[in-house]
Amino acid sequence: MQPILEVSDLHVRYGKVEAVHGINLKVAPGQIVSVIGPNGAGKSTTLNAIMGNLPPIGATQGSIRFLNLELSDVAVESRVVQGMSLVPETRELFATMSVQDNLHLGAYPRKKAGEKHYMDQLETVYELFPRLKERAKQDAGTLSGGERQMLAVGRALMARPSLLMLDEPSLGLAPLIVKEIFHIISRLRITGVATLLIEQNARAALQVSDYGYVLETGNISMEGPATELANDPRVIETYLGFSKKPLAPAS
Repeated sequence: MQPILEVSDLHVRYGKVEAVHGINLKVAPGQIVSVIGPNGAGKSTTLNAIMGNLPPIGATQGSIRFLNLELSDVAVESRVVQGMSLVPETRELFATMSVQDNLHLGAYPRKKAGEKHYMDQLETVYELFPRLKERAKQDAGTLSGGERQMLAVGRALMARPSLLMLDEPSLGLAPLIVKEIFHIISRLRITGVATLLIEQNARAALQVSDYGYVLETGNISMEGPATELANDPRVIETYLGFSKKPLAPAS
């Protein structure tokens, strides 16, 4: 199957410091692919490079192909129009605006492009996140941490992306909420969107993923089907804990 995203020999440099060293990764249509690794390994840098969202001192080398188009010189706004959406770890919601208005903003690129039915993803988002429908008139700033993460993902889905990228979706959430968020990520398959997931919580990430990469100090050290990685002794020892049993295949 032709990858929807193909990253080849990607190097990312901040000034004189190279943070990512020639990595390669692929995401196929409808797949959930996770990149796990310790803090500071270059996971978020990789995601921001793919989105074209690096700070001014950042520079990339290598190839980023999306829907078979080279994106090296394509602006962030154009990548969004072509079908990429990124949910950053900071979520970047508009706290004083309602849940519904935040979702409307997610559809704005489609409205700007002249799409007649630019709000057609709203019911899909409400089906995935019933609590957002219940709190549609509530200010985003009054939501719980888990609800804010749901809203951030829902807003990204309003753009009807072909590729959804999630940066540390479990960050700062209680364990029960983390479980709920990853259950929802698994359900994203019903939307047909491909998902690239950056996550320190290796156990949860591999449980919902089809394929995984281990990123350490800017290099891909391991990769493979998620269930194989989850049962690899090196991954169990380093990321899942000595006392943890290997993960069962995701349902």
